[in-house]
Amino acid sequence: MPQPLTPVTKPVIRLATAHDAIAARACVLAAFEPYVARIGRPPAPMLLDYPTLVEASYVWVAELSSQVEGVLVQYETPDGFYIDTVAVNPKARGTGVGRALLEFAEDEAIRRGFASVYLCTNSKMVENQMLYPKIGYVEYDRRIEAGYDRIFYRKGLAAASTNAV
Repeated sequence: MPQPLTPVTKPVIRLATAHDAIAARACVLAAFEPYVARIGRPPAPMLLDYPTLVEASYVWVAELSSQVEGVLVQYETPDGFYIDTVAVNPKARGTGVGRALLEFAEDEAIRRGFASVYLCTNSKMVENQMLYPKIGYVEYDRRIEAGYDRIFYRKGLAAASTNAV
């Protein structure tokens, strides 16, 4: 019998393999489906090519009870260390998977020598606009990209950095 998903169950976060691409995409689709009607179209993470991103080593998965319950897409850009997608399966919300993925991304940015991380959210995802400032992210830009009204946030990281951003 599977263990219930509880906040005390710590997720295992690992680099996704080719075998995880389908599960990662399914997790992202489930996580972002509630926003389709609000935004008026699928959110950008639903449209990503997960096999290609997995092959590029940009995708990490969070497992609870050996099931993919969270997905993180992160990579370096000219603007710094970018957290592209944080997705949590709806049945795993409230278990700490999302927070664990964000903390993992921040630790990875530090490991790679970055002094900050940045991410964006759709302006209609008001839940994120309430969450990100509470966990240290500061809004620094709003703009339309690929037809999406996006709000950009950056968070400074504690460790010293060799990279500029």
